[in-house]
Amino acid sequence: MFFGTFLLGIPAVLAMSFLLLLYGHRSAISPPVSQVLGSSTAFTAPAIAGTAESSFTLSDARPLIVKNYLHRYSSPLEPFAQYLVDTADKYHLDYRLLPAIAQQESNLCKKMPEDSHNCWGFGIYGDKVTLFDSYTQAINTVANTLKKNYIDQGLDTPEEIMPKYTPPSAALGGPWAKAITLFLADLE
Repeated sequence: MFFGTFLLGIPAVLAMSFLLLLYGHRSAISPPVSQVLGSSTAFTAPAIAGTAESSFTLSDARPLIVKNYLHRYSSPLEPFAQYLVDTADKYHLDYRLLPAIAQQESNLCKKMPEDSHNCWGFGIYGDKVTLFDSYTQAINTVANTLKKNYIDQGLDTPEEIMPKYTPPSAALGGPWAKAITLFLADLE
C-alpha cells in the first residue's frame, strides 16, 4: 500500500516541480526592476490534473523578504514589514517601493528628523518638516500620495518619479533614481 501511494505521488511531485520551474520565474513576488512600480500580481500555480491526496500551500514571501531586508539594516521599520506589504497592495504599489525610498531618504529611518516617523523625506525641504504620529500613519500617507500623485499620473518608474519627488536629484543627473533602482533590486 505504501509503495503504491509513493509511486502515485512521484508523478505529481515531478509535474509540480516542472510547473514551478516553468512558471515560477514569472511570479510577481520578485518582479524585474524595470517593471512598472504601480503593478501588482499574485502568483497562482496551475492545477495539476489527476493528482490524488497531494496538496501544497504557497505563502506570500514578500513580508519575509521585506522583514529580512529591514533586519539586515537594523531598521526600526522591521516590525512593520507586513504592514508595508499590505499597504503597498492596498494602493497597488510594488511592495519594494516604500522600503527602497526609505533606504534612500533616511537609511531606513535611522537618519530623519527626531520623532517625525518620516523615513521617506516626505514633505521635507528647506525649513519644512512633515511629522507623522506613527510609522503606520506615515506609511499609509506616503503610499496614498505615491499612488494618487505619481502612479495614477503615469509616473511609475524611479526615473519618472524623481523629478516630482525630489527635483534637486533630477538636476544632478538622477542619483536618487539610480539608488532607488539599486534598492529595488536588492529587495528581490
